Amino acid sequence: MRPVTDKDIRASFVNCSKGEAKRLDLPRDLADRPWDDLDFLGWRDPGAPDRAYLVAERDDTLVGIALRVTSGASRNFTNRSMCSLCLTTHTSGGVALMTARRTGEPGRQGNTVGQYLCTDLACSLYTRGKRKAPGAEIVEESLTVADKVARTRSHLFSFVDKVTA
Repeated sequence: MRPVTDKDIRASFVNCSKGEAKRLDLPRDLADRPWDDLDFLGWRDPGAPDRAYLVAERDDTLVGIALRVTSGASRNFTNRSMCSLCLTTHTSGGVALMTARRTGEPGRQGNTVGQYLCTDLACSLYTRGKRKAPGAEIVEESLTVADKVARTRSHLFSFVDKVTA
């Protein structure tokens, strides 16, 4: 993903109002992000634990999606969950159901799309082996890193398509 600015990020959101996009808290470490290793920019709002944001680049266009994080009962250390984007398994709340309001008329009627995602939204780093999920077992795959990245991007764009369809 190419480095993006605050202005680019705020203009990219497709499922919230311009006012909401203007008021959302952006990550303060944009300059320090490993842009070459990111398939999307994802972050949680530190002031509102039930909010998260995802900005993906598709065909040289940024698509931003505002997410709501479902607060569920915390699982114990022996239960595992899998992110539906990067297929990383996590223990103890490392995956959460995140929902996005759909765009257009379906969104105005309250329709949403949900996906189980890594709670830290670091799927790109897990896919590339740059970050390890704490407490989770590593599942060995015969896929190359490039194939894993392609799979993650395919899952990401499928989610974006469901939100924007």
